[in-house]
Amino acid sequence: MPTYTWQKSSYSGNAGNCVYVRTDRDGTLHLRESDAPDTILATAPATFGAFIRAAKAGALDHLPYWHRS
Repeated sequence: MPTYTWQKSSYSGNAGNCVYVRTDRDGTLHLRESDAPDTILATAPATFGAFIRAAKAGALDHLPYWHRS
């Protein structure tokens, strides 16, 4: 299995709740949180871009907030 380099989000700062991202050679985008590093979300860059644009536009504001304790 290849070794991947994860990059910490610049928005995470020095906090313990960090988001990491990496990209495969085929362009697949992977995301994970520092508190659950074995849980990885994989998506296409275009799909993730659409998600970010929707979030910035407020299209997801009506969704319930799920908090994991």
